[in-house]
Order: sequence, then structure tokens, then C-alpha cells
Amino acid sequence: MEKKTLPTNDLKKYGLIQPDNTFIKKLSAEDIAGFMQGKLLIADNNRDRITFRLTDQNSRLEVKIYELEQSQESIREKAAKSTQYVDEKDMNPAQGTNAETSRKAFVFDGKLKQLSEYDLLADTELLTKAILEKNNPYETNRYKEELLKMREYLQEKIDRSPEIAKEITENLNIVSREIDTVNSIAPTAQQSAKQRQSSIRLDVNDPDLYQGANAAREEKEMAEEQEKRRGFRR
Repeated sequence: MEKKTLPTNDLKKYGLIQPDNTFIKKLSAEDIAGFMQGKLLIADNNRDRITFRLTDQNSRLEVKIYELEQSQESIREKAAKSTQYVDEKDMNPAQGTNAETSRKAFVFDGKLKQLSEYDLLADTELLTKAILEKNNPYETNRYKEELLKMREYLQEKIDRSPEIAKEITENLNIVSREIDTVNSIAPTAQQSAKQRQSSIRLDVNDPDLYQGANAAREEKEMAEEQEKRRGFRR
């Protein structure tokens, strides 16, 4: 698009372009190219998040504000230990409607030392891949719990908003498919616990092990009795 169509006053207001109408140096050529093609620019400040998008053939700047339930600093610190699932509240609800909340996942890649953000609905398949690559049963089961909660939320949303049931059902199908994927690859924590308990029971109830333990105990008792007799004779 031609630069002359850009809403320069608004872009200057939010500090995206400089007085000479060039984009700020913080933005790379790739960032600018994506922005000009309709992609979001995101600015984070503690818990607040502002997104910028060019619309109407790049003649209008769409600005939206969101609020995370945790600060960015807290998310980064905790994500280094385990994936963080955080609600993001839309502070720009349409007139007459309640604010929507979306669920975000912040996944830390220990090898790349990089924190990636995923939307639990929009990026479900990518998020599943990122979680399963960790090969961590705890992380996998936490993710499955999040998917189950999301599925329940979507099912309830269909009842509340039948007019958009088709769109919700599409998201519901995506979430259900990812739950199946997780189930097919990794056992649940409950299943793992049952397996551990089962193996313990098998060891204790094994006839050979049980008889061996009895024999060892009897030998120990006989040795102690003989020692007592020797001591008495002295």
C-alpha cells in the first residue's frame, strides 16, 4: 500500500512513527512489512497489552487494549519452571456486551532460551506440539486439564450463544481433536499412579519374594536366639 494513505497522525500519537514519518527504529523491516500487510503489532507494559492493526486499505489504525491477569515479568519468571496459562481480558467489548476473555499459554523453550506465546484456541495445534515436545508428563497432564476446561467452556457457550453455534462448534472440534491426540500419546497422571501402585502390589505379593522375606526373617530370629544362649552360658 502507498505510504500516503497511512493514518500518520494516529501512528505518531502512539509512537509508531517519527516526526519525519518514518517508522521507529525498534521495528525491523520484517515487522513493518507485516504491519503494512495487516498483521498485528503488539506492545506490552506490565499487565497491559495494546495491539495495533492497519485497516480500511491502511487508512485507519485500529487500537485495542487487553489486560493480562499476571504481569509480564511474573509470567516470564514462572514460565522458566513450568508453562503458564493466563487469562487475557478484552478491555474493548462491543457496546452492550460483556468483556471477552481468552486463554493464553506461555511456553519456555529451555534449549533456545525463548518464551513463546500461544492462544489456546487459535494456536491449539502448535501448542500441542510444543507441549508434547517437552516430553514431561506433568506438563502434558496440565495441558490436558486446560483443554478439558476449554471444551467445557465452549459447550456452555453454545447454549448461551446459539446464534454463533457453528463457529463455536468448529473450535470445539479442534479442542476435542487435540485432547484425543494427547490421550493417544501420553497416559494421564492418574493412569501413571495406578501403574506405579500396581507394580508395587505385584512386588509385595510375588510368592517367591514373599517366601524369601520369611526365610530371611526366620534366619535372623534363629541367629538372635543362638546369641542369647551363648551369652547366658557365659
